[in-house]
Amino acid sequence: MNRTFNTEGYCDPEFNYMVDLSERLKAIKEMVDSEKYFTINKARQYGKTTVLTALAEYLQMEYEVISLDFQTMSSLAFESEQAFVTAFSEELLDNALLPEKMKEKLLACIEKKSGSVSLSALFRVLKAWCKSTEKKIVLMIDEVDTATNNQVFLDFLAQLRAAYLNRRKVPTFQSVILAGVYDVRNIKKKIRLEEEHKTNSPWNIAADFLVDMSFSVTDINGMLKEYEADYHTGMDIEKMAALLYGCTSGYPYLVSRLCKLLDEFVAGSEEFSDKTSAWTLEGLMMAEKRLLNENNPLFQSLTGKLADYPQLRTILYQLLFTGKAIPYVSQNSCIDIAAMFGFIKNDNGCVAISNRIFESVLYNLFISEEFITSKLYDTGLMEKNQFIVGGHLDVRQTLFSVVFKTNYQWCGQYLCGAGDP
Repeated sequence: MNRTFNTEGYCDPEFNYMVDLSERLKAIKEMVDSEKYFTINKARQYGKTTVLTALAEYLQMEYEVISLDFQTMSSLAFESEQAFVTAFSEELLDNALLPEKMKEKLLACIEKKSGSVSLSALFRVLKAWCKSTEKKIVLMIDEVDTATNNQVFLDFLAQLRAAYLNRRKVPTFQSVILAGVYDVRNIKKKIRLEEEHKTNSPWNIAADFLVDMSFSVTDINGMLKEYEADYHTGMDIEKMAALLYGCTSGYPYLVSRLCKLLDEFVAGSEEFSDKTSAWTLEGLMMAEKRLLNENNPLFQSLTGKLADYPQLRTILYQLLFTGKAIPYVSQNSCIDIAAMFGFIKNDNGCVAISNRIFESVLYNLFISEEFITSKLYDTGLMEKNQFIVGGHLDVRQTLFSVVFKTNYQWCGQYLCGAGDP
């Protein structure tokens, strides 16, 4: 079976072209070896599940690994402590290689009479398992966002924290890894307004996760080499890797999506009859144009956040249309949220849109939403061709046009050399 570029679900090296994760896995294992509890917080479709899947296999020779996914548990599982304990225990029974004795204890725990099932009882079983097993246990939970607006999840974290702090006396998990978009150390970003009393997370034991999950030019280069070994397109691999990085800044989904479009849609089209002609600058421009016209899940998620967090719209609009330099201050809640969702990055101490693709998506969205009588709408609609160069936003031209039309006198002085922008 031929391998493909994958943008649906996690990547499997047997079936998909993917970057080499070995250095990332090595760095994460060092945290596990050091008994760290931590969270992998990255934007949607940033490769979290792929890394967790690879990590589980990477650790299994040395550790007993429990891999759970809160997305597989129904919303009812988080409505009460009893429901959560039952659902969590069932997930363990289905996904972990439990000794028969531990299975019996878990079953006994969840089969108690209604109202008597508790997190304390569950953790007594888990501690007994950690004490009796030959290999130390690593607990990994994906999609923790499913649970972060529920009190029972905070209680679950509190139990993990208590066990961690007492680990020298009573054996517990070697490491706990939670993955999701929201940082559970600051759960208030997802707690409903009427429940603001739940904003203090007990997950203050978590270590900082500093492993870079984005793709570097070297990462992309290695992935393209594998593809080239199969298809012999004759592409300039180093140049193509640099071009892909240039428009995506290494955002994993965007890199993989462009590669998939080049391989499956651009190659064989009227303009590019084969893979050799597709894997070029011109082919990439067509793939980028097609990507910008998609309404894929990532773009839907990004634009949906603008409605959920109105402040995001303000900061992104100013970045695109006013040219104001905004200092990157992570303590600013708006900047923190924008970074958490992947909209922005820290560019030498200033806020910048994460990548060129996002710039174009947001620009097109804001222009389309302007009232038909507004000056900005007229400017964007009438002169859009001058703003889009090679299928992406020419930020310099956009900023110049908007500022010039709103402040003619200032621009006139600048053009004459009377001042700096």
